[in-house]
Amino acid sequence: MKNMSINIGSSLVRPDAIDKVTGQAKFATDYYGEDHIWAGVKRAGVPHAVLRHIDTSGASAMPGVIAVLTHEHINGTNRQGVVRKDQPVLVDDKIRHCGDAVALVIAETKAAVEAGIRAIRISFDQLESVTDVRRSMEPGAPLVHENHETGNILLQGQISVGAGSSGEKDCAVMVEATFETQWQEHAYLETENGWARLDDQGRIEIICSTQAPFRDRVEIAEALGMNPQDIRVIVPYIGGAFGGKDGITVQTLLALAAQHSNGRPVKMWWDREESFLAGAKRHPATMCYRLGAKQDGSLHFLEADITLDTGPYDHLGGVVLALAMEHSGGAYRIPNGLIKGRCVYTNNPIGGAFRGFGVTQATFGIERAVDMLAHKMGKDPLEIRLKNALRKRDQNFVGKTLTTSTGIVECLETLSKNRLWAERSKWIESAGRFKRRGAGISTMAHASGYGPVVPDYANAKIELTPEGKVRIYCGVVDMGQGNNTSNTQIVGTMLNQSAENIELILPDTDRTLPSCSASASRCVYTFGNALIVATDLMKERLFQKAADLIMSKDLQEFALVNGAIKHLPSNKEISLQQMARSMNTSERTFTGYFRAPVASDRVTEDPSLRLHGIPHNLFSYAVALGYVEADEITGQVKVEKYLTISDCGTVLNPLLYEQQIQGGVCQGLGLAIYEDFVVSGAKGLTGDFSKYLIPTAMDIPDIESLALGIYESSGPFGLKGIGEISINGPLPAIANAVFDATGSMVNKSPLSPENILNALKSDS
Repeated sequence: MKNMSINIGSSLVRPDAIDKVTGQAKFATDYYGEDHIWAGVKRAGVPHAVLRHIDTSGASAMPGVIAVLTHEHINGTNRQGVVRKDQPVLVDDKIRHCGDAVALVIAETKAAVEAGIRAIRISFDQLESVTDVRRSMEPGAPLVHENHETGNILLQGQISVGAGSSGEKDCAVMVEATFETQWQEHAYLETENGWARLDDQGRIEIICSTQAPFRDRVEIAEALGMNPQDIRVIVPYIGGAFGGKDGITVQTLLALAAQHSNGRPVKMWWDREESFLAGAKRHPATMCYRLGAKQDGSLHFLEADITLDTGPYDHLGGVVLALAMEHSGGAYRIPNGLIKGRCVYTNNPIGGAFRGFGVTQATFGIERAVDMLAHKMGKDPLEIRLKNALRKRDQNFVGKTLTTSTGIVECLETLSKNRLWAERSKWIESAGRFKRRGAGISTMAHASGYGPVVPDYANAKIELTPEGKVRIYCGVVDMGQGNNTSNTQIVGTMLNQSAENIELILPDTDRTLPSCSASASRCVYTFGNALIVATDLMKERLFQKAADLIMSKDLQEFALVNGAIKHLPSNKEISLQQMARSMNTSERTFTGYFRAPVASDRVTEDPSLRLHGIPHNLFSYAVALGYVEADEITGQVKVEKYLTISDCGTVLNPLLYEQQIQGGVCQGLGLAIYEDFVVSGAKGLTGDFSKYLIPTAMDIPDIESLALGIYESSGPFGLKGIGEISINGPLPAIANAVFDATGSMVNKSPLSPENILNALKSDS
């Protein structure tokens, strides 16, 4: 570590790596506090009902129970949500989901909390549940939210492209199909948890596992009727999030509990079963695609119709829909068509942010459709993609002119020369008895940031400490993706300092500056740009101060070396500690602000679609190739090899790049083959990992990841987002490979043995 290069482009080991592998790093689960007590939630247990009465008398009388709280103890709006605040902290009118929180129990021990929860009695009038998205949109269907102006449709929209529907008449070949994807559980190592206490000044301090501490503070305050400045949110290390912590989980409940705990620290920690029951999941999607091309293989028309099941609450469902619609045409030039989309309320499990954020589902639709078209026209699947791939200055399917780096053609050209592409036929022909082999590809485009309306900003702060170290105040959460390592490399490179001279302060609403959430493949892009501003200011100020100290007029005579500033003509060095001692705190502290540029293209006049993010300005691109082997007897699909080639700008750290790619591919393979959160009658039947299969190391093939390193001028050191794009490739690539292997179309995920065998039977 000490001798390791910190420069941009080097594989600097994560600064927190040793602490994490030796168990010294503290996560929210590690915080308890002296004389702490516990809090837990009484869940509804039924999907749809009018709440009549909550009897807490039995619970309140239980030994060890300190307080039992209901909606009557909440002074604020009792509502939370990022875009539409439609989820109660504690149910006050109607139950809309089995996992709804009805009452909060505070007790001396976990056992007393559980006993108290069991003693609570809920009276309700059960209602017909809304379990099917089609049924939810029918006239007369039960309403999940009676006051929602468009009934059970949370958000819907339509975008006409070019000649719209009339573009179909000029197509020589058309294909159409319906694709379906399932709920996916985040399955992070660290389930939702936190710790809170009320201090002597009446402020509430919360330490929790979240992606958005600054936004959380505002949401908590509004829900509980507090001043946001009276809430402090601290985020230590996080054991995974993937979007599942981009929204309130335990935060408001903990703050409410702290208000009634007489100053004692309160801890809440959902177990795996509660996390499965109450946590958000990837939206299941139904996507109807109609794709047409001219005789030469030029894509000419697309109609994409996407429906998402968001469950009972918004929970970013509208934003997920908008991103799915925006990416419905993938990385291709398609001049004409129609995009329709809707996100629908039901009483099913909550749909929410999940790595990929709707693009994962849409990529499955367009990539299967392109493969079907290539097959029908007798064309090579790579050649038809290359023929139609977007280039810089093209318009993508929603009409956004691509003004930033656009490297999908380079990705495809690199794939065409790769040995795995060249050797696929030989590998396929060598399949054993009762085995069928195939190879499939997919292309990907993935936007970064929040779109044209919602500001995507970051505030960076750095300080030269009295000890002469450079301290970075990180306002954006590192949930494991490694952005703090990138921050260290940016500052270390600019100031020519080793990792030992750089310190990190993790997100803390009292100490770090407000920044947007850790999401949308924009953490390093946005915060890194702000950090560059702050670091430039520090560098200039240090040179000015050094020039004053040795009475030099020319700042060009100075250079930063490790731990010092050097006056080059005299070879004299002034340590950074000496420099710090000559400066007061204000002189040693620097801040930088960056707001991401947005697209000026007005591709839709629908204000709701623009608010929810259409269009974006910056896109990353990638291609994937998968080798699969299918068992004719069992239907089991095994991925033998996987290659991904990406245009995500400059790679700041090759080690982090590979980790991000591999993590996304593994999670994507889980969606493609293994993971299936089963729901029946609006109730989840998958209660824990005994019924929910996630891929293990034994299931993951060798993954080869290549980065093209195409410079993006708006990114810090040329970087673009990489956090999500790799998860979008596995499902379409594997589905296309299964078709190549079996000749059967499997357009529903997961590609489970059951679905594979059913497809084989139907085709036979």
